[in-house]
Amino acid sequence: MSEEHYLELCENPVQFENASSVNNVFFDEANKQVFAVRSGGATGVVVKGPDDKNSVAFRMDDKGEVKCIKFSIGNKILAVQRTPKSVDFISFIPDYPHLECSQECKMKNASILGFCWTNWNEIVFITDQGIEFYQVLPDKRSLKLLKSQSVNVNWYMYCPETAVILLSTTAQGNVLQPFAFKSGTMSKMPKFEIELPVVPKPAKLNLTERDIAVATIYGQLYVMYLKHHSRTTDSPCAEVVLYQLPREGSCKKTNVLKLNTTGKFALNVVDNLVVVHHQSSQTSIIFDIKLREPDCALNVHQPVLPGRSIHPYRIPLTGLAAVPTQPPVPCELYSSSWSVFQPDIIISASEGYLWYLQVKLPPTVNLLQDKGKLMDFLLRRRDCKMVILSVCTQMLNGGDKGGLPVVATVFDKLNQVYKEYLEAEQTYTVATESGPSRGSAARERPVRRQAVIDQSDMYTHVLSSFSEKKDTSHKFIIAVLMEYIRSLNQVQITVQHYLYELVIKMLVQHNLFYMLHQFLQYHVLSDSKPLVNQQLLHTAQLFHESTYPPAHQLSLDMLKRLSTANDEIVEVLLSRQQVLGALRFIRSVGGHGNISARKFLDAARQTADQMLFYTIFRFFEQRNLRLRGNPSFNPGEHCEEHVVYFKEVFGEQAFMKQVTV
Repeated sequence: MSEEHYLELCENPVQFENASSVNNVFFDEANKQVFAVRSGGATGVVVKGPDDKNSVAFRMDDKGEVKCIKFSIGNKILAVQRTPKSVDFISFIPDYPHLECSQECKMKNASILGFCWTNWNEIVFITDQGIEFYQVLPDKRSLKLLKSQSVNVNWYMYCPETAVILLSTTAQGNVLQPFAFKSGTMSKMPKFEIELPVVPKPAKLNLTERDIAVATIYGQLYVMYLKHHSRTTDSPCAEVVLYQLPREGSCKKTNVLKLNTTGKFALNVVDNLVVVHHQSSQTSIIFDIKLREPDCALNVHQPVLPGRSIHPYRIPLTGLAAVPTQPPVPCELYSSSWSVFQPDIIISASEGYLWYLQVKLPPTVNLLQDKGKLMDFLLRRRDCKMVILSVCTQMLNGGDKGGLPVVATVFDKLNQVYKEYLEAEQTYTVATESGPSRGSAARERPVRRQAVIDQSDMYTHVLSSFSEKKDTSHKFIIAVLMEYIRSLNQVQITVQHYLYELVIKMLVQHNLFYMLHQFLQYHVLSDSKPLVNQQLLHTAQLFHESTYPPAHQLSLDMLKRLSTANDEIVEVLLSRQQVLGALRFIRSVGGHGNISARKFLDAARQTADQMLFYTIFRFFEQRNLRLRGNPSFNPGEHCEEHVVYFKEVFGEQAFMKQVTV
């Protein structure tokens, strides 16, 4: 089924002249460049890279068959090997155009197996007798030997991302000696041994470079060994054994990936997933070394998903023979002419294409039924946000409603990642405000990955629409909302008021006032001004105050606990015409000295209770007398109409007289 293809070749591959029209095709893993070399008279070279900037075409003198060809970083210097003894160099630096020089290996009787650029002007020769580390000096048309190391070498492997070279040593080739390169230095790392499978005597098994791949997974360097067991063993199925290679310390075996079949395999690493291609079945399987199998040993892994083929790819016809109406030709997947390079490159020399392998996340959703495991898988992927949100929606809606325990598990996993990001952001903010400490490196701002699903994401894409579902039980909706709030509280993330408002809206709509009362009284819904305002709005405006009388008192209690909401409490009491209550409250908190007299007199007039108005008017006269020695109101208080009303109702003699000394 097409929707189940979770691997695909990129839509815009690098296209180059295919093997039928050139003499040789080479691939440079460091620069991700393909070299198509055509000999005859002068040697023509076309270099294609990931984008047009890396594409170069040039000609050079034909000095023999090209065995290896690579640009240094930035296409500054070209290195060409034609003989087992030497490498030729051509400068492409604008200041030193086309200057050439040649360098023979220093070790006598040694043959150069290959070379690797570790910097724009630093190169390593790997010979069958060791390695030689050089600095290229294009202006002097020479090379300077920086360091060398003698060791018998069968074959080598290079990881450009970490600038680490692995040398295969000993007769069986299973003792690997790594070297690390950085800024003109070469460091010898501890050697380690690959455990070869046991074979019946007198047979002897050697480790070849076809069985080894080197790649970075989750920021750590791993050596991946494709282990084929003998058919006479109890478990003849192949497996991939991972050895973690730290910068310091010894290499250790950390993971075993069970392939559950035999045959010819190839390895890629895409988005921190180990992809194993199986040629005979034309399928691929993926492994996530951070996913633990509950019924297996700690470091033994089964495929995350069932095996599926790469999504079919069609090659458009080009050139003179192409007809506009002619449909694209299907590409032969898992072809024997395919070459696989780390981390995510597949090359078909016969068809002239370089593809980047990609993981499609949407098809994985239906293939991985365990929602907790699915979340663990998705949260570690690059472009995961919208897929995760769609999984949450699918989990809550339609026929895929997960039980509350499943919902709780998913929320907890999302909020743990959310919390880790918030803590990293807070640590960065504190460190930035306090300034860099002596001897410490500048702290980098944490990158907000797509896996960070915050409250606004969940509210906008999932919970808001879910709360309006007519075909879903309101009890289940409320339970889900409360489960999300519980999950946030569990990791000590401050819950945003709009989530509380969603809960209150649901409770009020279904007349669950007693449940709302319980939630508020026992602080299940935390105190906040927006929350109180929302509660008052729903109870007072939507459903009339008489529906559940304790609601207003509950809101006032919440406002009192906030201690910063005195103005809101006064407004609530005045709106309920509890003018004396508002006055008593403001006196209890000591704020009556600067409150607005007009606001209280307006409220008293609206009650049509003349004695209440008299009491409030007299209170403010006394306040004015105490503060200013005069009971009259200042013009700025705008109480003139109330003074006139007081005089009309109670007479001029009722005004308080100014005390004279």
